Amino acid sequence: MFLSVFDMFKVGIGPSSSHTMGPMVAAARFLDMMRASPFEFRGLRASLHGSLAFTGVGHATDRATILGLAGFLPDTYDNDKAEDTLAAINATKTIVLDDLGTLQFDPKADMIFDYDHALPGHANGMVLMATDAQGDVTLRQVYYSVGGGFVLTEEELAQGKATDEGDPIPYPFKSAVEMLEMAKTSRLTIAQMKRANEVSRGCEESLAKGTQRLWQVMNDCINRGLERDGILPGGLSVRRRAKGIYDSLMAERGMNLTAPHTINDWMSVYAMAVNEENAAGGQVVTAPTNGAAGVLPAVLRYYLDHVPGASEKHIEDFLLTAAAIGGLVKYNASISGAEAGCQAEVGSASAMAAAGLCAVMGGTPEQVENAAEIALEHHLGMTCDPVKGLVQVPCIERNGLGAIKAVSAASLALRGDGQHFVPLDAVIETMRQTGADMHEKYKETSLGGLAVNVPNC
Repeated sequence: MFLSVFDMFKVGIGPSSSHTMGPMVAAARFLDMMRASPFEFRGLRASLHGSLAFTGVGHATDRATILGLAGFLPDTYDNDKAEDTLAAINATKTIVLDDLGTLQFDPKADMIFDYDHALPGHANGMVLMATDAQGDVTLRQVYYSVGGGFVLTEEELAQGKATDEGDPIPYPFKSAVEMLEMAKTSRLTIAQMKRANEVSRGCEESLAKGTQRLWQVMNDCINRGLERDGILPGGLSVRRRAKGIYDSLMAERGMNLTAPHTINDWMSVYAMAVNEENAAGGQVVTAPTNGAAGVLPAVLRYYLDHVPGASEKHIEDFLLTAAAIGGLVKYNASISGAEAGCQAEVGSASAMAAAGLCAVMGGTPEQVENAAEIALEHHLGMTCDPVKGLVQVPCIERNGLGAIKAVSAASLALRGDGQHFVPLDAVIETMRQTGADMHEKYKETSLGGLAVNVPNC
């Protein structure tokens, strides 16, 4: 099993990897299908189902789908150009593409929210259609946005877990047990094994440049969030808090008046800065999702800014170790809130961050696995219940607490010798089972939990 670090961490836009980035990617794939088709097309339609319908407006799923059909991609997204394009589509009721011509598309009529008919493969389902001059559908494809910006067609999903058809990799582990056994046999760290796998499919230079860019985007996002205030979009009137907290923390520095637990506020403010940017539709890195995008950057920033002896040369090891753990969770369970609740998003992110921190602080592979296990275990059962379908309440603060748990988990693991009672594989399987048993209303539909018990207007 091989999932690249660049699969687990993708540069994109907020507010959601599954509800914003995924539909945009699906639309881009559909355009490729149209280009490969012998038919001549005159129009486009789209329908959203399940969680994509219920929380689509709050997650800007309709906007993302339309922009995807207009040729936009998450990693090259230009907000000003997007606004101009949307205005033109609304005015002309057409989408103009250089290679496909002028296509009829009325956002009010052709962008459908189907609340009554869930698709069978996954909670995040959508159907994209192309029509002929008479308005008849001549090309149709079902897509599922399965979390973290990953997209599968219904045919791909029906085939089961995606098989890796690339060249063999040196360390192909599918479980934590296999990972630890390979580490023991090879006498390599998890990051070293993951690096060897990555280089076998690419090169050291592209890996180094790619991981540098990932951290640059993550850190830039933190900094933007620490500098901006105001009200977040969406109608809840949630105000940005990261800047005020950060300013207060900076003012207190050097005064010897703060309690030791104030370090928790630093971890939280880094995470909240990212998720406030995400909620505003800014550029983020899925880690492994947008809804959980603040946890890992916060822990890495905490390490660099607050841990004695920290070094930027360890950033790549942090990301590689975290990606290895994230790959195990995705392969054996889920990173999708619509599939398994927030335990699959913030829980997975916390486990990944705990593993990364433990690794760069000198932890053995066994201690790294223990750190990930502790963090994920203590997010089990967490529901995904965003108020008004917006990635704001409780998501922003939840990332801060996920970061704190990650650091605590790494610290506890480093205090031990790596031997522990509950294995990571068992926690991942428990998370999968818990997600399967969880009622739909607690899985990113905004039909239960805080979403119905907190006034949202």
